[in-house]
Amino acid sequence: MVANDTQTMETISISDPSLIQTRNAFAFKNVKIFLSKSILNQVRQNSKKYQVNYLMNKLYLICFTMICCFFGEQSLGQSVIPYGSNGGSYVTIFNKKIYYEEYGKGVPLIMLEGGMKSIKDFSFCIPELMKHFRVIAPDDPGQGRSEMLDTMTYDLLADYASKLIDILKLDSAYVIGWSDGGIAALILSVKRPDKIKKVLVSGANYTKDSYVSYDSARKDSLELLPPGYQLSPEDQKWADSYFIANRANWRKIVNDRKVMWDQPYYFPKELFSKMKIPVMIVSGDRDMIKLEHSIEMYRLIKKGQLCILPNTSHDVFNERPELISEIATHFFEK
Repeated sequence: MVANDTQTMETISISDPSLIQTRNAFAFKNVKIFLSKSILNQVRQNSKKYQVNYLMNKLYLICFTMICCFFGEQSLGQSVIPYGSNGGSYVTIFNKKIYYEEYGKGVPLIMLEGGMKSIKDFSFCIPELMKHFRVIAPDDPGQGRSEMLDTMTYDLLADYASKLIDILKLDSAYVIGWSDGGIAALILSVKRPDKIKKVLVSGANYTKDSYVSYDSARKDSLELLPPGYQLSPEDQKWADSYFIANRANWRKIVNDRKVMWDQPYYFPKELFSKMKIPVMIVSGDRDMIKLEHSIEMYRLIKKGQLCILPNTSHDVFNERPELISEIATHFFEK
């Protein structure tokens, strides 16, 4: 469902208890059942023990959907191209090597991944989108094959995307951002109106209290992974295959994200009034972000559009790749 004016949308509810208490945490994309039975038991036990604060309520859903995607990928024979490990290129931004892959021709379309994800999370969408656009998909700093940063903020993620535009000498571009990448994309739309033509974001938010699982009455504390935190050998092997460029520092990457997610505001509300280009806010009706929050953001954007996908969680690009690709193509080309 798409709204350009004041149409009201539907309802959402989702919850995903987490062993590591992060927004998308340990959603090391190609989950390969990285949650063994023993770790799933730990998830359940920790969920009961700590009564799962809002930052812990992220992993279960993401792991479940990623597991489903993994098996679907295997059984349906999809993802023949190893996106994320397909001989891409590197650029140096702020003295860090950033990995990206390109597909197709046409107007550039930059795809910004979510937290604890990689280029591969767009595997089901790239084949269709590359028929219409020059898809440029970078790995976030610290994720996939990109080098990690000393610290992490949404503003900094937007700066990296901005620098990539300049290094690749793009005259203009569309942007798709998912979750953390969506937040960065919204900031980028204000930073670079000279280059960005339209932006589509899914699962984005600008406040910590916008999660379905957030409880303002409960005082939450930020629990970081201790230096000695260990995974099982099987799960560590899988994690190593995800944090390819940062295998020795995965705990810091997770903790830096957790600190970023724990901020009350991800960017000032006033930023919406500075968004002058068309921006589409997409949300699954079962997203981890409150539906009311998505509607609020849409109404704050002068040229905003709103799209609510039925029977869809936060994992839009894996659950509804054909639909979101069609919506994005129509929005950008219209």
